[in-house]
Amino acid sequence: MLVIGLTGGMGMGKSSAAAHFRSRGIPVFDADTYVHTLYEGTAVPAIEAAFPGTTRGGRVDRALLAKEVAGRPERLRQLEAIVHPLVVQAEIDFLCDEEAKGTRIAVLDIPLLFETGAEARVDTTIALSTSEAVQRERVLARPGMSVETFEALRARQLSDAARRSRADHVVDGGSALENLHAQLDRLIESLQTREGAVMERLRP
Repeated sequence: MLVIGLTGGMGMGKSSAAAHFRSRGIPVFDADTYVHTLYEGTAVPAIEAAFPGTTRGGRVDRALLAKEVAGRPERLRQLEAIVHPLVVQAEIDFLCDEEAKGTRIAVLDIPLLFETGAEARVDTTIALSTSEAVQRERVLARPGMSVETFEALRARQLSDAARRSRADHVVDGGSALENLHAQLDRLIESLQTREGAVMERLRP
């Protein structure tokens, strides 16, 4: 099974790309969505212990937690040490399940793929890219998003240029949806016959 790592900065079209993979019958593991799940269950006790008062009713209050880690790299690393291993295990479980089903291609959708070293868990990487102007326009149009929050989030991520330089494939996420889909379809076609190797290391 070939494992694709899908990544991209905020507002660069990664969610649309993931949706297109799914529409083509290719399973996608969404790391961000899984983190939300952890914040409503498995990770709650450990986060409350490390960040007292950041949970409410058995769930992590994301706004309170964000205040705890904002501008405090050591606290952010502490949070990542709780959440990251749980996400990695879930990704491996997902891939093993898909391999057992006979799936030929699977995708790990990981926003901070290169920042967290997740490229070691995939066979090939795809980065969504767009201009800074398009990214800013898209992200600032989101409800509740401020310039300050946007800049803080972007500071946690690799620059677009650095991400593009490290990716095996770069897809333009700033153009029309039809163009995005066409680019992805060409990539999918080119990868259909490629054999993956990473599962040899990942499977139990």
